[in-house]
Amino acid sequence: MCACLSEIQQNIQQESFLSCNALPQDITCLAADRMLIFASYNNILHAFARNKEVVHTYEGHKARIHLLQPFGDHVISVDVDNVLIVWDIQSEEEYLQVDFDKATFAVSAVLHPSTYLNKILLGSEQGSLQLWNIRSNKLLYSFPGWHLAVTTLEQAPAVDVVAVGLVSGHIIVHNIKFDETLMKFQQDWGPITAISFRTDGHPVMAAGSPIGHIALWDLEEKKLMCQMQDAHSTAIAGMSFVPGEPLLITNGADNAIRVWIFDGPGGTGRVLRSRMGHSAPPTKIRYHGQNGEQILSAGQDGTLQSFSTVHEKFNKSLGRGSINKKKSKKKGLKLDTMALPPITVFASEVAHQSDWDSIVACHQGYITCTTWNYQKTSMGAHKLRPEEFSKHKPIDIYATAVDITSCGNFAVIGLSTGRVDVYNMQSGIHRGRYGKERAHEGAIRGVAVDGLNQLIITAGSEGLIKFWKFKTKDLVYTTELSSSPNGILLHRDSGILGIAFDDFSISVLDIETRKIVRTFAGHHGRINDMTFSPDGRWLITSSMDCTIKTWDLPSGCLIDCFLVDSAAVSLAMSPTGDFLASTHVDDLGIYLWSNRSLYSLVSLRPLPADYEPSMVTRPSTCPVQDVDVAGGEETCDEMVEYVSPEQLGEQLVTLSSLPESRWKNLLSLDVIKTKNKPREPPKVPKSAPFFIPTVPGLIPRYIAPEEENDTQSKVVNLGVLAQKSDFYIYLEEALSTNEYTAPLNLLKSLGPSNIEIELRGLAPEGGGSMEVMLSFLRMIGMMLSKKYNFELAQAYLALFLKLHLKILSSEPNLLEEVSRLSTQLEETWIYLQTLFNQSLCVLTYMKSALL
Repeated sequence: MCACLSEIQQNIQQESFLSCNALPQDITCLAADRMLIFASYNNILHAFARNKEVVHTYEGHKARIHLLQPFGDHVISVDVDNVLIVWDIQSEEEYLQVDFDKATFAVSAVLHPSTYLNKILLGSEQGSLQLWNIRSNKLLYSFPGWHLAVTTLEQAPAVDVVAVGLVSGHIIVHNIKFDETLMKFQQDWGPITAISFRTDGHPVMAAGSPIGHIALWDLEEKKLMCQMQDAHSTAIAGMSFVPGEPLLITNGADNAIRVWIFDGPGGTGRVLRSRMGHSAPPTKIRYHGQNGEQILSAGQDGTLQSFSTVHEKFNKSLGRGSINKKKSKKKGLKLDTMALPPITVFASEVAHQSDWDSIVACHQGYITCTTWNYQKTSMGAHKLRPEEFSKHKPIDIYATAVDITSCGNFAVIGLSTGRVDVYNMQSGIHRGRYGKERAHEGAIRGVAVDGLNQLIITAGSEGLIKFWKFKTKDLVYTTELSSSPNGILLHRDSGILGIAFDDFSISVLDIETRKIVRTFAGHHGRINDMTFSPDGRWLITSSMDCTIKTWDLPSGCLIDCFLVDSAAVSLAMSPTGDFLASTHVDDLGIYLWSNRSLYSLVSLRPLPADYEPSMVTRPSTCPVQDVDVAGGEETCDEMVEYVSPEQLGEQLVTLSSLPESRWKNLLSLDVIKTKNKPREPPKVPKSAPFFIPTVPGLIPRYIAPEEENDTQSKVVNLGVLAQKSDFYIYLEEALSTNEYTAPLNLLKSLGPSNIEIELRGLAPEGGGSMEVMLSFLRMIGMMLSKKYNFELAQAYLALFLKLHLKILSSEPNLLEEVSRLSTQLEETWIYLQTLFNQSLCVLTYMKSALL
């Protein structure tokens, strides 16, 4: 948000690195050598150094680049217009450009054969192969091929041998030196998408397919060794064996990268490590737990996943919903007819999550709600649906809303028919329903349970909010709304219910008084989601108008608004208040926004009614400069630290900002000094000389130490006392100028003991005078008349009266000033007492009256 949130850049894990320079468009082609990583988008090629920064840019193609091949000091790129360009890496200049005729030779694969100096092998959609010398720009040999399009080329561990993948599913192991086919294999899964060879001593070749299966071929026996079905849910985009290791790295269009290890019998591999996200855009996200480290996310791909905001190694996939998990495993991912529709709404609680299922979810157009176990990272044991629908599934009835109690024992589910049921999370048993037949006349748009399991709040499409007793299931209260609600969200700690309406407005309802306390309008599209800040002060909403707005509930004002390029589908605020998570239309990622008010000065002033939000780029993993999204002079004022004046108003009694230790114990200094006085004066140890002197003679004897004269003169040096202190001088000057700011500031900077010394020195016997004592009393009178530093005036005056009461009673001028101060004090205290009594009266009434 422009005032509260800013973009965050995360350091991913220790095993991976991120580039500092993000490319402006999606990367379509990727290749690497020992020094650089080459990435292209559209018709532009970039080279990254140290996996972080762009060091070279190559521009010259007229069409999109679809093939890359590093080649020593050069890099080769081929675009879809069949133009091959050889680039000099350091100078970024074209070394060679070759145009091929699409009708006779459309380049579809490129390979640099091992030990073939300055030569590359090109495959075509027509099925033929060509061997070119790049240095001399000559075609060395043309292979007739197999009259089928070449999809991939891969160098075998043996010199002169390459593997050719064809669109028909055939794999040809060919010797390019003698133009001789050594082996031929066929897969029934469609075109070959990727090929890789093991180099750890096992003659195995792996081949990928468009449906996510991997075939492992034994090159010695020339037969299929094993299959790894459903390695990815989509086509295998690339694969590579780690040199000298039994590890295979694969990636696919399902937004997953996996490392397989081949250490078991039969030669098949198992997943060693994986990093994956949703293969389809997420539909709902919520934080799980109170530490703000895990985000649960449901996607259109039907999976439920947990993403860590700390480290990617803590990510979990809870899998895909299924009617029958055993049958789904037998049929496989592609032929699974038991898969459940995507999750639309879910609720989770950490209480008892180690004992039983802690997540309950609704599926799109499906009446059955599923439970999920976070600890086991799998789908749970129960499927929650009404008993009358246990044998047949209705078509037009489905679950629309769900919530789980804070204790984790019960799940509340609302249906499209207006029915609301309660289920036990441990056993999955139906525990009752609300209302005789149904709770609402229209479809349930939201359910919520308070933090103490006392009330259940339900919202119906007919425009009613109903409050029910959780245990007895009796209707307590009904609130009629101005429009049909779109969804509700309850902040359990504060008892505040957020309601989003179909007319794009938002209301806030207090569940204690059961009244609408705030109403907000400003969105121009359907409200997709809402989230509260942990303290309940902010309500953050997202809408199809591509805005994310922050509403301040105490003031009832919009304090923040910004635009994104794609509408936010779901929002979730961290329980610790540090991050806001968002998902967006047609986007696979979950974006984190940091709460800028936690680490910088932010002015949360209300935004004007005609405020035009600015477009904010979504957070990325590359560092970007801070964008001034609020714009104008307003943001300049936001970063200026506010300095509170010494006194807000002349009619207000204002206290000083000094700690109590500077004035509270001024009358008890003699008692404190008596208690802290040491019983004996500290004795200084006598230092012995390095060489102890002796008496001259035949018998060595030490000289007796001389007695030190510790007696000190008791004659007081009057010259020291005759000097006037700064405080004394300021008071003398104030007699003529009537300005007491300087002596007051000096007195405020002193400690209790120094203050007592200064006040003692005002009396004539201490070197002072009656005029200076009168000036001090006038300073106190000035403090009382201006009503600031009120407690200091009381403390200084009390100490002054204690020290000089006898002198004050014998001097008429001082006695008259003291009488004036007494009247002034009495008036001030009467005024304060009246205000205190009024406040106490109102507070007592508010606590005891039934509102």
